[in-house]
Amino acid sequence: MKLIDDSYKKELKLVNKLIKSEIINERVIQKLYDYIFKQNGKQLRPLLSLIASGGDKRKTVKRVKVAAIIELLHTATLVHDDVVDNSPLRRGMETINNFWTNSHGVLMGDFIYSKAFMLMVELSNIKILNELSKATNDISKGELIQLDLIGKKEVSLDELIQVSYYKTGRLFEASAKCGAILVAKDDKKYINTISNFAKYLGIAFQIKDDMLDYSYDTKHLGKPTLQDLREGKITYPLYFAMKAANSKDKKSLQSFLGVKKENVGSQVIEKINALGGICKTEELLKSYIKKSTRLADKIENKKIREEMLNLTKFSYERTK
Repeated sequence: MKLIDDSYKKELKLVNKLIKSEIINERVIQKLYDYIFKQNGKQLRPLLSLIASGGDKRKTVKRVKVAAIIELLHTATLVHDDVVDNSPLRRGMETINNFWTNSHGVLMGDFIYSKAFMLMVELSNIKILNELSKATNDISKGELIQLDLIGKKEVSLDELIQVSYYKTGRLFEASAKCGAILVAKDDKKYINTISNFAKYLGIAFQIKDDMLDYSYDTKHLGKPTLQDLREGKITYPLYFAMKAANSKDKKSLQSFLGVKKENVGSQVIEKINALGGICKTEELLKSYIKKSTRLADKIENKKIREEMLNLTKFSYERTK
């Protein structure tokens, strides 16, 4: 991903340095911790925080710390997600639960969460602590709601959007909001605008994720494709395809839910494409990209506005 201002890349390096500087006396924990943070992801959440707080570079130490907290929280959720979903790959590497055990995954996720909250306390900012603790709680809600939807043959679009918000949009929202609070705590208009921008961007990001799951191969994505389908989860492409399908095709699509076989992939993707599942998902994606773009256009700081619009463009165009 290309950024307009290269200084954010330098700040991201500081974020990663802070995260990776953790010295743990117990060698096995250090080994697990280093393995988890060996590969950096897209790091959009810490970037959102750094850009939202970019109006006051004098607070770089605190800005980097907030961004590191957000990346730690996000990583902890991923480690736990991989256990829940029994995922074998993450960012092209074996997951903790696959390389070690589910128990290692659960406990390391907890360890990373606790590290994030220790850094939060160091900030001594009750508004940021409040926002991030609420966001963490909401992310857990999203996972539990999605868990309840597993195996269901019918879900509503509202339910899918609610899960997308809790799972992804909520931490995007909190990332931008905390960055804004750090440098402009009294500017309610700026905080609200950038928070809502990030919320819609996060929902769009999740919609794109669901689209890519039906579009690209495992090697390209760095994680298994059709994973949600195999786990019995209905996501946007399947939802829209079933909505357009006749009774026979709908039953056929529903029969694939929870099927673990590897050889059904191309058959499912072809059927979902033929029924317009990907096209309709793209239309929904565009609607959320438009919502986030409208809000980004209201950001008065030109540099921050352009950087946020750049993130929106990347989120729409990305191929993994």
